[in-house]
Amino acid sequence: MSETLTCISPIDGSVFATREALDIGGAKAAAARARKAQVNWAARSLDERIRLVMAGVAAVGAMNDDVVPELARMMGRPVRYGGEFGGFEERASYMAKIAQEALADIIVGEDDTFTRYIRRLPHGVVLVVAPWNYPYMTAINTVAPALIAGNTVLLKHATQTLLVGERMAQAFHAAGVPEDVFQNVFLGHDTTSQLIADRAVDFVNFTGSVGGGRAMERAAAGTFMPVATELGGKDPGYVMDDADLHAAVDTLIDGAMFNSGQCCCGIERIYVHESLFDAFVEKAVKIVEGYTLGDPLDASTSIGPMANVRFAREVRDQIAEAVAAGATAHIAQMAADDGGAYLTPQILTEVTHDMRVMRDESFGPVVGIMKVSSDEEAIELMNDSNFGLTASLWTADLNRAQAVGDRIETGTVFMNRADYLDPGLCWTGCKDTGRGGGLSVIGYHNLTRPKSYHLKKVTK
Repeated sequence: MSETLTCISPIDGSVFATREALDIGGAKAAAARARKAQVNWAARSLDERIRLVMAGVAAVGAMNDDVVPELARMMGRPVRYGGEFGGFEERASYMAKIAQEALADIIVGEDDTFTRYIRRLPHGVVLVVAPWNYPYMTAINTVAPALIAGNTVLLKHATQTLLVGERMAQAFHAAGVPEDVFQNVFLGHDTTSQLIADRAVDFVNFTGSVGGGRAMERAAAGTFMPVATELGGKDPGYVMDDADLHAAVDTLIDGAMFNSGQCCCGIERIYVHESLFDAFVEKAVKIVEGYTLGDPLDASTSIGPMANVRFAREVRDQIAEAVAAGATAHIAQMAADDGGAYLTPQILTEVTHDMRVMRDESFGPVVGIMKVSSDEEAIELMNDSNFGLTASLWTADLNRAQAVGDRIETGTVFMNRADYLDPGLCWTGCKDTGRGGGLSVIGYHNLTRPKSYHLKKVTK
């Protein structure tokens, strides 16, 4: 019996879209078509692959007027923010720009006797398992460089954003990318795991929960297949005594609340030097009190519902537990808060690391703020986490930021900014945030395998 995937809109709880998932036979057939198509795709020139991928990116952009309200209906982001195409195009364009250099042979040496070099070859079939929170941008991080490098791609998107992969595939096909080279596939969890376990694909890139990452690694166990993961986060901000207070508050609170807090590198905990603490909290509260919680299709709405009622329930539970344990909640319940997906954004003080809200991933519009007296204390608290994606440091002193950054257990250190993915830098994490690296030159290295050539030209 086939499995039906259902996207429930957080706007009103209605069914927005359904699709029938492939069974394992259909999934393997899709992978087999991708494997057959990969030989000819890789044989095309790099310039041609780049041209076709960027044409596909442009075709996605041409859909933006339809995509933006569709995203609001699927996962709740307000239409006023205009969708994801800016970041989508920026990331793909950068990876296209560096492809020639990143994929060039590494020349080791040549003389009259030997030619030696290392060549980057595509893995083959890449399975991209993408999340719902930034469904276009997270997918293109891997889709664009994987295709440019000569791989074929199967894209399995989250059920909450069921139509995103379908739209991307339609756009890329219309732009000239062959249908078997880039396929959108609707898969259930068990079928995905079996596809990996049976080595129907050659590389897996997964963005999602820690539990999902474990499932991917269990499925790949013994196959020797590379699995790249970006999983949970509990990203800290640290405001030092010499920080630009207003810039720090504006950026960190936006990083905590934008997209209803549903950002991979969103700010989930903030440590503020005691000399700035009261002023920071006062300004932060004023900012959040100025938000309008409501229907994401309404242009006046600045914060929409969380993508699913169960996600909001977890955040409510964390807030309630913290308050019961002595935390102070600063934001009064907003009129649109319905006890379901529509959740009042919250700022908490008097929090400790004994509270789940400061330790477990919240992935919602809540942030705890703690007072600290030194860099040593802040470093200890920032590292007191099972996660390690990004950290945001606020100071006027570059050397101080670098010294603190060297001691923080994260994949990225920001100074005087937060919640941004620079495609020139490797996007990576440590601890329970996962392993691997996307974008940058390193992204190409991870999406290809090295092959060494040791060629002796004479035998006498």
